[in-house]
Amino acid sequence: MDDSATFVSYHKALMELSHDAGFIRQPRHHKLSALASLCGRLLEVERVSVWFFPPERDRITCECLYDKHQVAETGPQSVASGEKGLSSVSLYRSDHPGYFQAISEERILAVNDARNDPRTSSFNSDYLPSVGIHSMLDAPVFDGSRLSGVVCLEACHPREWTLPELSFAISIADTISLINTHEAWVHSKRALDFVSRFDTLTGLANIDSLKERVIHLAEKIRRRKTGSLALIWIDVDRLKAINDGLGPQAGDSVIAEIGQRLKALRLEGKDLLARIGGDEFAILIRHHTQADALNGTAERIQEAIRQPIRVSGQSLSISASMGICHLPEDCVEPQELLRGAEAAMYHAKNLGRARATVFDSAIQISAQSRFALERELRAAISGDALDVFYQPIVDQSGKTVISIEALVRWNHPQRGWLPPIEFLDIARGSGLMYTLGECVLRRVCKDWSTADSLGIHLPVISVNLSAEQVLTLDLPDRIKEICAKHRMPVSALQFEVTEDSIQGDFNTLAGVLETLVDAGAKLAIDDFGTGYSSLARLKSLPFSHIKIDRSFISDLPDDENDCAITLSIIGLARGLGLSVVAEGVETEAHEQWLIEKGCDLLQGYFYSKPQPFNDLMEHYFLT
Repeated sequence: MDDSATFVSYHKALMELSHDAGFIRQPRHHKLSALASLCGRLLEVERVSVWFFPPERDRITCECLYDKHQVAETGPQSVASGEKGLSSVSLYRSDHPGYFQAISEERILAVNDARNDPRTSSFNSDYLPSVGIHSMLDAPVFDGSRLSGVVCLEACHPREWTLPELSFAISIADTISLINTHEAWVHSKRALDFVSRFDTLTGLANIDSLKERVIHLAEKIRRRKTGSLALIWIDVDRLKAINDGLGPQAGDSVIAEIGQRLKALRLEGKDLLARIGGDEFAILIRHHTQADALNGTAERIQEAIRQPIRVSGQSLSISASMGICHLPEDCVEPQELLRGAEAAMYHAKNLGRARATVFDSAIQISAQSRFALERELRAAISGDALDVFYQPIVDQSGKTVISIEALVRWNHPQRGWLPPIEFLDIARGSGLMYTLGECVLRRVCKDWSTADSLGIHLPVISVNLSAEQVLTLDLPDRIKEICAKHRMPVSALQFEVTEDSIQGDFNTLAGVLETLVDAGAKLAIDDFGTGYSSLARLKSLPFSHIKIDRSFISDLPDDENDCAITLSIIGLARGLGLSVVAEGVETEAHEQWLIEKGCDLLQGYFYSKPQPFNDLMEHYFLT
């Protein structure tokens, strides 16, 4: 047979094997064994092995071996399973530098006299003579441009490798490369599916998986006109206090432990357990949705959560608030089931926590009001309908305005002025904090431009940043863009960040904050003393001010604990080279004590309430 016919016969055999449905369905080691066996039989070589590079790339390790003599003696199964031969043997670069260099640089390594070829002679001492190898044909396996392995053909007699044989060895290596690529794709897809459908901390299903399951079961109930569902929405009480006191890792440990406890619970009708938020879980119950059964289920859940959890050397007592909603009794749409259970959970929290409440008409009215307010808040943000009031921050004289803080306000068309805590809580729970922050910044820029057009140079304006904002990489660019649109320099701004906001990914956080400072802005830590922040983070981030939370100021100078805390914060700020601002200064006694203790700047009703921009201009800058 001439070379052309041989070439065609080799590749026809490879194509028939690689396109065979049985081959495609086989696990990896069976595929490699089949390829090695085909290569050995067609090219009439005694041994064919497949090797791979581990991540260290300091060696190659045998993954599969075809040995003609072992197949003859024991049958193909032993070779396919890797029970004999070189399986798990490794060859190290340090022992065979010539071979490793050659296999890295050459597309194919054809060695007619392996014992005397400088590329392979290092194998003489413990391998080639003992096995009886004379000739070798090695083809590198590539994953993209990266060398990932080797296909090695070994003959026990001297031979000259022909062009069809060289081509076929490369084709075997390329086939293995395709297998590797497909497996990497499958692995990535599985990993992506896991990330998109499961919670990484607990391994439980996530909110998207829960929604899909509820939609599927609700449709089945509608179609069959029988069956029932109950959704139990579980919120761990006071997890924020654990995060503040012991750090976010402690909070994660609590969540992980509760997840495992809920997973281990054997509950009648339990269909799906999901982690649906930072401190929230949900359990979907099928069929066993009668009131008595669910009351017993809720009590067993509470009992499991109440068992002490040991974290950071402390024994913590945990409770949970739960809301229960039924389908089709309370609602007919899947989304209504989730909203109803969540609304019932919030009602349980308002009643004092550590209890379960069942969705009813009263809760429905409250939930509808909350959802309506959320819709209206979205509209107000998108329409720039929120207001910004300003409160001066003064020096120790109480007369010179050093900066002004911008505070968001909402004059609802029907409800009037709403307390900030009410709509900020809705914004936070609805994922609106980032867009709300941009809305406030746009208003601040407009007001600054108005003052600038009148020839008035306002002091630095402090703007609050939420945790959602400071962990967004494009925040600095967005701030620069908004400021540039209104011809306002970024240096005219100071950004206030709460302690809780600096507990996220440090690299992202530091990058965002340092970019803002590089653009000219100043930074302050807001509400200091109420959250959890490590000194390592404080000294590593570019803050210039610390704002003492008003809760420590209100009882000065009569409360010894508040005095001690405030003094320690002032001392800490001094040690870090930061200025100190006291919030909530309302009396002359507050002012006098704070000035005596060295507080740099003061803010509170004793000097001015937050006021609209026009009033601020009239009182401070137009006189």
